[in-house]
Amino acid sequence: MINIDENNNVIDQQSYRGILVGLAVAGEDISSSMDELRGLAEAAGIEPLGELVQNADRVNSATFIGSGKLGELAQLCGNMGADIVVFNDELSGMQLRNIEEACGVRVIDRTILILDIFAERAVSREGKLQVELAQLQYRLPRLLGFGKSLSRLGGGIGTRGPGEKKLETDRRHIQRRMDEIRREMEEVRANRSVQRARRERSQLPVAALVGYTNAGKSSMMNRLLEMCEKTDKQVFEKDMLFATLDTAQRLVRLDDRHSFILVDTVGFVSKLPHALVNAFKATLEEVTEADVLIHVVDSCSSDADFNIAVTQQVLKELSADGKPSILVFNKCDRPDSVTRIGYGKDSLMVSCKTGKGFDELLERLRQLLFSDLELVKLLIPFSRGDIVSRLCDKASPKVLEYREDGTYMEIELGAADRGICGEFVLK
Repeated sequence: MINIDENNNVIDQQSYRGILVGLAVAGEDISSSMDELRGLAEAAGIEPLGELVQNADRVNSATFIGSGKLGELAQLCGNMGADIVVFNDELSGMQLRNIEEACGVRVIDRTILILDIFAERAVSREGKLQVELAQLQYRLPRLLGFGKSLSRLGGGIGTRGPGEKKLETDRRHIQRRMDEIRREMEEVRANRSVQRARRERSQLPVAALVGYTNAGKSSMMNRLLEMCEKTDKQVFEKDMLFATLDTAQRLVRLDDRHSFILVDTVGFVSKLPHALVNAFKATLEEVTEADVLIHVVDSCSSDADFNIAVTQQVLKELSADGKPSILVFNKCDRPDSVTRIGYGKDSLMVSCKTGKGFDELLERLRQLLFSDLELVKLLIPFSRGDIVSRLCDKASPKVLEYREDGTYMEIELGAADRGICGEFVLK
């Protein structure tokens, strides 16, 4: 786990021994969420020593789990030698401070744990900016909870106002840095818009891989690229939560006449911090712009139903839940894989490791992405060689002849291209 000081500065890489804490309100079942918290903790370098779950009718505003359970937690930390406590829900600044004072160890919540993992894994400039912005958005309302040191008087030029405390100085510094990051991200978004406009001009359809973290989205992209003999374009993959954070786009050519853009997106997780969703809007825009969604599910997960529900909820928040989609259950080669018959004949069972089911997946993609293709006959004047060049870049014509009055083509075109070339269509 990355060790972060009270000002959210990275100190060093360190492993922790921790206690996981959850709150079940009104008898709700949080077993899946707690299992996920354990996976997140392990991904961040925390060794879970044990779990503590409190059943209550409501959240305690001061200590989250109540004073009695807090005393039990403090005793558990001492007996087990824990040096960190991880809560399954987001805590307020006051709750963080009260729990930390009672337990005498570092206390973090689910949000800061996810942000920590993202901070460690972000590679691109955009990814790093998004994570930093989310961290600052999280920290700003919780300055009071990050220790008494933040309330001491500030010092130095520019901080010696009439009675100004370091708390106010830090708040202004954070707000200023957030404004700087937003300006930098606008530049990144502008570059992304240029890339998207170029892609839209090519009229290539887009399929986006979505799903729970560690379901196998990057592995699926690599298998599809391997089938298209583009192994030099493969992306990083590893059996761990949030192995990749940055969006990857690759051109997939099914045959001479059918190509599409495949997009790999960041994995979803339950209780994804709103600050992180907002910060990663630029990345997640790829989901909203896609023509087809490939929803990847780990068929070996005992929480597959839960994972599907979480992904569908995130897609709904992004207003992308109504898009055409293919539900794909990955890892069917493993002995612990479960056949998901409850999702109907439209769902697929595949294996990124062996390639099983990928021919059917590609055929399904072909049907969804190229359903509007029609074979048209065109006679294009020699003066419009730009159109001929553009069409040949997109697909190989079935017939291409140079006649006295222009270029004759028989080619499959989508609705958009047929509209552009309408005046040259031969009836």
